[in-house]
Amino acid sequence: MSTKGKVLMAMSGGIDSTVAALMLHNEGFEVVGITMKTWDYATSGGKTNKETGCCNIDSFNDARMAAVQHGFPHFILDIRNEFGDFVVNNFVDEYMAGRTPNPCILCNTHIKWRALSKRADALGCDFIATGHYAQIHQHSNGRYFVRKGIDETKDQSYVLWGLQQDLLSRTLLPLGTYRKTEIRQMATDFGYPDLAKKNESYEICFVPDNDYRGFLKRKVEGLEEKVSGGFFVDKTGKILGPHKGYPFYTVGQRKGLDIALGKPAFVTKIIPESNTIVLGDEEDLKGSELTVKGINWVKYDGVSDGMEALTKIRYKDKGALSNLSAYENGLKVRFYEKVKGIAPGQSAVFYEDNDVIGGGIIQRN
Repeated sequence: MSTKGKVLMAMSGGIDSTVAALMLHNEGFEVVGITMKTWDYATSGGKTNKETGCCNIDSFNDARMAAVQHGFPHFILDIRNEFGDFVVNNFVDEYMAGRTPNPCILCNTHIKWRALSKRADALGCDFIATGHYAQIHQHSNGRYFVRKGIDETKDQSYVLWGLQQDLLSRTLLPLGTYRKTEIRQMATDFGYPDLAKKNESYEICFVPDNDYRGFLKRKVEGLEEKVSGGFFVDKTGKILGPHKGYPFYTVGQRKGLDIALGKPAFVTKIIPESNTIVLGDEEDLKGSELTVKGINWVKYDGVSDGMEALTKIRYKDKGALSNLSAYENGLKVRFYEKVKGIAPGQSAVFYEDNDVIGGGIIQRN
């Protein structure tokens, strides 16, 4: 009889979630494995017919096999409707609004964790668990918060800023205090040497061939005609030449612009209202402030004006010291030194040492 409680473990079939499930099983938890099918790759219209990431049928089988071999149940949960209506539509809408979305964060926050929590209740599970490299702690103020995983190269705290207190309070993250090399060794020790060598997918699961432009064209009828006739301009407004349509570009982009200016050029701003793309040099990508809305507070229930925090503006960003203050139902973030590549639609996540204070979505200024 389990003494530690019953846990619903999200299993993708990859090394991280498989090892996490087996760790919890060995620690005395009553584990129930669940694999979520979020997307039907065959309907995406890609050039290849290969499912990837969390929707790979081979991964489904790998997850089920591990559960069967270790004597705990496993289910497949179809959340394609929940996922598609919310995550995919948001992905398209954000590009059409001239922003650069991060669908994985949206999926974690609004789909996967909520789906897990709902099914955990139905199955009588006390906890939910995933294979993310991060930690969850409880502050003396009673609030639960996310802390960085000890493996800086794998830390995934950035993508978990949107989890609310009811979800954090019942979430277990077994890998947060381990390094990836240790997890690979554990996979071998558990009898899965092939899994230990398995490559990881970093592509967006619903975008075939990692071609988001082609995906947008298939999702928005007549998109190329709707956004034709736009121009590249410099920061003074001088027209530099035509482009293919504003949704097909992202802030910071340098390659694939198909315009010759005699020097490297970067997308520094997207103006959907006029179908305009502003180009500049690398220095023009740097900014000293941004605004954030859609904030979820994690470690505290808010912050006082003038609080200092390390702010990360993308997943692999090291972060920069900043000052936070209230601003139009959101936050103004002022950096002490300029940062590169502030992209509306991406997440800004605030840290106090290794702890996530909160996060939100970067707005267009």
